[in-house]
Amino acid sequence: MFDCRHDLANPDLGEQQYGEGHVPGALFAHLDRDLSGPKTGKNGRHPLPEPKVFVAWLGKQGLQLADQVVCYDGGGGAMASRLWWMLRWVGHQSVAVLDGGFAKWQQEGRPVSAEIPERTSASYPGRAQTSMVAYLSHVEKKFKKAALLDARTSVRYRGEQEPIDPVAGRIPGAKNRPNSDNLSADGTFKKPELLRAEFEAVLAGRNPPEVINYCGSGVSACHNALAMEIAGLTGSRVYPGSWSEWSADPSRPISRSV
Repeated sequence: MFDCRHDLANPDLGEQQYGEGHVPGALFAHLDRDLSGPKTGKNGRHPLPEPKVFVAWLGKQGLQLADQVVCYDGGGGAMASRLWWMLRWVGHQSVAVLDGGFAKWQQEGRPVSAEIPERTSASYPGRAQTSMVAYLSHVEKKFKKAALLDARTSVRYRGEQEPIDPVAGRIPGAKNRPNSDNLSADGTFKKPELLRAEFEAVLAGRNPPEVINYCGSGVSACHNALAMEIAGLTGSRVYPGSWSEWSADPSRPISRSV
């Protein structure tokens, strides 16, 4: 199990909360340190690490190919879905997200531990699955014809507000599917049939392998990719650099709603 709790406004909070109490046996995965690569100022706020670096980190955690992995965060799964997607990216298929996260775990009175588990390093043989990723070069060439799906809030998608990135707006042609719409009122994922109907309404006949999910920095986009998988709409891709990378170059086109 991996605890992926993270607060974008306070990057140390998740690890602090993990130290105070977590699902027994869970290891900690830090979004900035473990699930992201070095930032250049042009490659987004949470760029993907090099595959070999991520695979080496998995080996240090003691992960084996036959292991069933469960990822969780504080609740809705946006952070946990990043690790879920990255594990699949390097070929680890036996991975799931804990529905409802640590919040639901606590609500149900399940055990919590502050003990940090010992790890025995292993050699993990992962290999990146490039078909899962839409890199910047691909998005630049294909954005006019691609089925881009923006996972940010509607006000950020429309360019009315931008609380994080320097530039407001969206990639031209993108449709909006806020990742928060994937959840029911209790913080768990909606039923597969409802998710499927909602995504199909937004995609308007586009096939799942045509879909490129993006968001602000490549995190909540993974939540939409997970929701699509739950709905049986398999094969979508994620643009890891997302809006924070796209908008870093003023020569790239942007759209805003009038």
